[in-house]
Amino acid sequence: MPHTLPPLPYPTNALEPHIDAKTMEIHHGKHHKAYVDNLNKALESAPDLANLSIEELLRQVKAKAPDAVKQAIINNGGGHHNHALFWEVMGPGGGGEPTGAVADAVKAAFGDFAAMKAKVKENGTGQFGSGWTWIVWNPTAGKLEAVKRPNQDSPLMDGLVPVLGIDVWEHAYYLNYQNRRPDYLDAWWNTVNWKAVEQKLAAARAGK
Repeated sequence: MPHTLPPLPYPTNALEPHIDAKTMEIHHGKHHKAYVDNLNKALESAPDLANLSIEELLRQVKAKAPDAVKQAIINNGGGHHNHALFWEVMGPGGGGEPTGAVADAVKAAFGDFAAMKAKVKENGTGQFGSGWTWIVWNPTAGKLEAVKRPNQDSPLMDGLVPVLGIDVWEHAYYLNYQNRRPDYLDAWWNTVNWKAVEQKLAAARAGK
């Protein structure tokens, strides 16, 4: 199996009260696992892509995946990579405002952190149905951007590099927040791991 489910980097209850343990348990152990399992199944029909990293797979999927399994790879490969990043950019004792290189990049792109948060929330609440609200590095423009994507579509497919993402599928928040997606988006910032975001930004700028 070329792709595996990464372990959570913290206990399932580590993000409470903002994200409850039961949601984390189901989200990681059931939903993310299903994306990994279904991705590996789809790649059985695309052996030329089976040994690519998940990032390269998503960058090449539109051009190189066989039509019969292209959408399955987009859905499940995106689901795998999106969730792996999601777990990493959260952590216990998170929150606050970014500092250092992240703060500078936020200021250059959005003016200030409050403006970035507002745009992330606007995209998250405005994403009809399921999807993600993202902060990405645009290597062509040389700056951060706020984007949204439906379902499990990865920004990598569009040449963008995600550095922070919030899952707005209902399975990410419904046990605690029911239909109150805006409340979940507000609370999520109490979980953000800025050190991980800074590492992802540095890697994106370096073209990795």
